[in-house]
Amino acid sequence: MEEEKILELRNLSVARGERKVFSGLSLSVPVGCNTAILGPNGAGKSTFLKLLTREIYPVSAEGSSLTIFGQKLWNVRDLRSRLGIVSNDLQRHFPEDTIGRDVVLSGFFSTYGVWKDLRVSRERRATAKRVMRMLEIDAIAGREFGTFSTGEQRRFLLARALVNSPEALVLDEPTSGLDLKSAFRYLEKLQELMLAGTTVILVTHNLAEITPQFSRVLLLKSGSVLADGSRERVLTSKNLSKLFDFPLSVSSKNGFFSVVPAEAKSFSLRS
Repeated sequence: MEEEKILELRNLSVARGERKVFSGLSLSVPVGCNTAILGPNGAGKSTFLKLLTREIYPVSAEGSSLTIFGQKLWNVRDLRSRLGIVSNDLQRHFPEDTIGRDVVLSGFFSTYGVWKDLRVSRERRATAKRVMRMLEIDAIAGREFGTFSTGEQRRFLLARALVNSPEALVLDEPTSGLDLKSAFRYLEKLQELMLAGTTVILVTHNLAEITPQFSRVLLLKSGSVLADGSRERVLTSKNLSKLFDFPLSVSSKNGFFSVVPAEAKSFSLRS
């Protein structure tokens, strides 16, 4: 029996304006395969996310296709019940005056907040409360989204995705802009979700976000796959130096990878 795939891209070409982002891109992510997509700015990561959110569509061509959970066409609301997407675009565009609990409840409707004509059942409110408690944001749920720190906003948007108990989560640079404590606490929650059976697809340029639960790393450069495999095989000094066009040295400790310039240089500070 063929394993179910969260998404499958076959010979995909995508253009944004005059620029061709992808040309003949093929990749698939099976259910249960926690996958990190790593790449520099301009690699095509944001385009990849917009394909999944149905904000942009690939060039129609023979032999090319994009399927999510085996389907080419989706009602966005139905898709959100299986695939939760937390992106930086969503965080930037979410209305700042939305009450925290309504941010979470809006996940049931794929809306920006809870409109007056939307009815929220008691069961859904209970689910939202449970998820907020799990993410330790229930105590501030009565405040407006714009008053939260970056880390708090990320947790509310994660809760928004989780209320539907999605089979998979797609996360866009989840710790960007967070201080060290907030970043590691957020990663701890993600590790708990992966260990509990939620498949995570991570889009990032930060090695620290690729925790031991990720069984696969895909390097994306200029719209093409540079390398694809296990963390240990892909996250090497040679591969990352080629990915970022800069000499880098990669090391690992306690299951986490870190990177520094391969050629140490000294700098003097002048008063």
